[in-house]
Amino acid sequence: MAFLTLSIFILSGLLLTTADPTVAHPGNAVEACASINKSLGSPIVQTSSGPEYNFTVNNAWNVQNTLFKPACIVFPRQASHVQTAMKAIFKAKVHYAVQAGSHTGMKGWNNVQDGILIMFSHMQSLSYDAPSHSVTFEPGIHWGNATAALSQFGVAVVGGRVGDVGTGLLLGGGISFLSPSQGYAADNFLSLDVVLVDGTLVTATASNKYSDLFKVLKGGANRFGIVTKYTVRAVDVGTANETPFFGGHIIYNSSYAATLSKATAKYTRETTDSKAALLFTITTTLINGVAQQVCVLFLFYHGTALPQSIFGDFLTVPAITKELSPLSWTQILPAQDPPDFVSSNRGFVQHFSASAVVPQDNLVLDALSHFQNFSSTFLHNGTQSGMNTTSFVLTPILTTQIAAGHAKGGNVMVSPSLKGPYLNVQRSEQFDAGITDIPQFVQDGMNLYIKQVPPSPGLPLFINECDKGQNVYKTYGEFELLKSTYKKYDPTRFNMLFTEGPIGL
Repeated sequence: MAFLTLSIFILSGLLLTTADPTVAHPGNAVEACASINKSLGSPIVQTSSGPEYNFTVNNAWNVQNTLFKPACIVFPRQASHVQTAMKAIFKAKVHYAVQAGSHTGMKGWNNVQDGILIMFSHMQSLSYDAPSHSVTFEPGIHWGNATAALSQFGVAVVGGRVGDVGTGLLLGGGISFLSPSQGYAADNFLSLDVVLVDGTLVTATASNKYSDLFKVLKGGANRFGIVTKYTVRAVDVGTANETPFFGGHIIYNSSYAATLSKATAKYTRETTDSKAALLFTITTTLINGVAQQVCVLFLFYHGTALPQSIFGDFLTVPAITKELSPLSWTQILPAQDPPDFVSSNRGFVQHFSASAVVPQDNLVLDALSHFQNFSSTFLHNGTQSGMNTTSFVLTPILTTQIAAGHAKGGNVMVSPSLKGPYLNVQRSEQFDAGITDIPQFVQDGMNLYIKQVPPSPGLPLFINECDKGQNVYKTYGEFELLKSTYKKYDPTRFNMLFTEGPIGL
């Protein structure tokens, strides 16, 4: 069903970024492309339209990012190719962008006009090392393919919640259905190969001389360099033939939106079992001029059944449909998304905004009320907003997830003193086919919506699900470390000036 697959799609962790409005002279990019091409040659460097160039430009999930035409696209096969490209970009002072899974929701965040795009579609290797119980992979792989490749070993990595999403979400923190027991996806880094803005390649770990860089990459998004290799902890999940999980999804009538939102807040407050995972979504879609809303709950348990003591408040609410069964990890995160899932989400303008609140009923109901008001205002036949879908997503961040992150060295997002729990509140909007920009009066409404549901004091916003105007870094528990480390590794602020990324550094 399209509404169900849309609900899944908007949940993935994506790497979100935005930049200073500095414009480099397009001629510099042409010269830089020629320099890179001289070193690397074709087809690694493509400077004119061709099948791979066109597919890369046109395949971005947010249709706004299909409108940019880079001066050239670099398709590296190894880290040294990225070094060569960045050295030329840095020397020529040109705009650039990086693309891995192509699912960035923000305009200009994974493509660039008259600049240089680095695309990782040829760097998709992955390997499992049993003695260290770790997985090493390159940035071009997508989570579904990673899951399929690792299933023979009975392990997985803490990655995204949608198979077609790529590795960019890791640098924004990343949330998985494994996160309640394992922490944010970035909490599971062991080693990162990073190309800095000047083309220098370094390996960062928690204990070497680049430990500060390692720490800030756990949530710092794309501001600190380009990661060309990840080594992360493996998690035991069973093979594709084993079903150690139980769960699925439940669809409810929208009349239960408030009841289910309160139940999600209670679940977040009270759940201390790290084997439980839950996600609640409300999606409103304009169909033939009529707004239709549905609630979808995704719930999983690493065990043989859903414990009533944990999930009872949800299981007793009357449902339209329930699809609950024993599951393998590859069924929870399949290698290939359903055809209607992909087709129903590409080719449209997409938008996100984020909040984070303590799991109190009044705060969750207030956020829900503002979402309903926003949807009623803009999903109306007479507004000419061009919007066809709005979604409200609650992701519980349990005390077990926060504790797991602290135990693994912490990340730059969550304050060392924060014990939790809290709720990530994501809002998203999708627009009609043919619309290529968000009308200003709609953006004004979105900005008001963001102000109406501010984050609770001390809670970090989730950068993978934010609006470009939100100063996410300022909400981070390690904001001062973030700023000082950025200054150390990019003293000329090249990244802030020449690529899109989060504001505030």
